[in-house]
Amino acid sequence: MTSQQWEPGAPPLVAVLGASGFVGSAVTAALAHGPVRLRAVARRTSSVPAAGADRVEVRTADLTRAGEVAEAVAGADVVIHLVTHSGGWRAAENDPACRAVDVGVMENLCEVLRARRREGPVPLVLYAGAASQIGLPPEHPIDGSEPDRPGTVYDHHKLAAERLLKEATADGVLRGVSLRLPTVFGHVPAPHAADRGVVSFMIRRALAGEPITLWHDGTVKRDLVHVDDVARAFEAALDHPDELAGGHWLLGAGRGEPLGDVCRTVAELVAARLGKPPVPVVSVTPPESAPATDFRSVTIDSSSFRSVTGWRPRTPLRVALERTVAALAEDRAT
Repeated sequence: MTSQQWEPGAPPLVAVLGASGFVGSAVTAALAHGPVRLRAVARRTSSVPAAGADRVEVRTADLTRAGEVAEAVAGADVVIHLVTHSGGWRAAENDPACRAVDVGVMENLCEVLRARRREGPVPLVLYAGAASQIGLPPEHPIDGSEPDRPGTVYDHHKLAAERLLKEATADGVLRGVSLRLPTVFGHVPAPHAADRGVVSFMIRRALAGEPITLWHDGTVKRDLVHVDDVARAFEAALDHPDELAGGHWLLGAGRGEPLGDVCRTVAELVAARLGKPPVPVVSVTPPESAPATDFRSVTIDSSSFRSVTGWRPRTPLRVALERTVAALAEDRAT
């Protein structure tokens, strides 16, 4: 990123909330090399690369408490909101505490920034939304123009937080940008940043010699983007705050990958690494709790975001899978 759109003098201060998580660790690592001062905030201690560590402040905080949010973003020119409950959509269905994390942190953040109005540019807030906020996707690629009809509690929470961000933007409290994420996967070398998504789940089963299971016939598609490319999208957004503020923007590779094909590729890559036959890929009966969205294909048209920022995923799917298999195999061996 560049610092030309910020006030002259010291580099901009970027506060990353949720910096120890999966996406948060990747974003923090990417920004640690840039022309910014960085404050990495999370419930657990965040890992930062040695390069640029002299410009990184690591802070632990319970961000469900408004007072700690205020301290976390004090003096920040940019806030990157990556906080989400670690249990994901399944926990949100049953755990009332999820709302305090998934919505409450945004409520606290908007209240803090509303009370902190100041001279000069209002702070930029980048938020990690979810492409799944629309609910059941259509048969054609989604582009961000779809009505939001979330079908899970988790997606209701994500949409509620995004609406708070847009309302605060309309009120001139902040400049809010929501990046709705696709199915993100990969590996980051941080102690509390394990990827619990579908791709890493497949890889871990294959490494353990267990069959890779699907809840359908394998033709259901997902738009898969490596976590490093998602981190670069947040970097790209930092360079275009005025063009992006007030909207939600979809990230995606622009193609849907049949999950059956992804499973078979994973089985092949793990087999080659272990010198064993590929584990089988099998269809199993889904649990009653499985959301309807798990059985609908998703392809994302991110041309709007690309046209503003120039971002695009750089990591080919097979290369990304090879890297993830290698990293998870090494983790399993240690």
